[in-house]
Amino acid sequence: MIFQNFIHTFAQNLVKMAWFDKYLSIYGKPFSEVPQQVIDETRERLAKLQHPEPLASIVVIAYNEETHLQACLWALSEICCKYPVEIIGVDNDSKDRTAEIFEKSGIPYYTEYQHSCGYARRCGLQHAKGRFYFDVDSDTLYPPQYYEVMLNHLLKPGVSCVSATWSYFPDANHSAFGLKMFEMARDLFLWIQHFKRPELSVRGLVFAYNADYGRQEPYRVDIIRGEDGSMALNLKKYGKIVFIRDRRCRAITGYGTMGHGSLWSSFLNHVKIQMKGITRIFHSTDHYEDSEDNLVKL
Repeated sequence: MIFQNFIHTFAQNLVKMAWFDKYLSIYGKPFSEVPQQVIDETRERLAKLQHPEPLASIVVIAYNEETHLQACLWALSEICCKYPVEIIGVDNDSKDRTAEIFEKSGIPYYTEYQHSCGYARRCGLQHAKGRFYFDVDSDTLYPPQYYEVMLNHLLKPGVSCVSATWSYFPDANHSAFGLKMFEMARDLFLWIQHFKRPELSVRGLVFAYNADYGRQEPYRVDIIRGEDGSMALNLKKYGKIVFIRDRRCRAITGYGTMGHGSLWSSFLNHVKIQMKGITRIFHSTDHYEDSEDNLVKL
């Protein structure tokens, strides 16, 4: 009976109204279906957030993200942060209405014509005015206190960068309970890994760092993926990589990094990948060994 009550309570908590539910009303929809009121109110709130002397730069990168970007900006417009910030965008030469969404949001944005997350993030860093730089992926939603909590940690002595956790949206193919189990297993592995190899546990969608340090260790653009882990590795010489497990910092995103299969197949695939050279997580390093299949072919 006790176990049944626990499961019942757990299931009830999963279906409670989540902070991101209203943003899902437009997430995944073409821009033509976004209510004008949402666009106008988002623009007004973003304008009020912009500060001429920001402590942090929140940089949204996007490539063909017409169906996600407006939801991301809507969430950003409702952040609660006691620190002054600026919000800027980088359009990675999109072919859809991504640039138009940036334009109608009213935030400054820049076009990066060389394609890759590395190039886009580098472009954002070049234009950022804040002392701290926040990576933002346009298919991801961030809770209202994410930036304030992250900045509280970044301002501590001896910290060069911070990284948080993230969840996936429940949908018809991924149950809330199944996702919860998947994420608990993943988070446990990342926690174990971070003791000796913290840079391997960093993910770009939930990553922020001291911008001055970052400019001394520019983004790699010769690799297909891992540009943020590489940046984190280089930032270790300036201070600690801090992992934040606070629920207020838990972003939520789509399934781009999980593939299109079932949760079980994705879990097995992750296990298979991580087990290759698993001893790496027990030894610190100051450099990466690049895999040939991750190098950009020139």
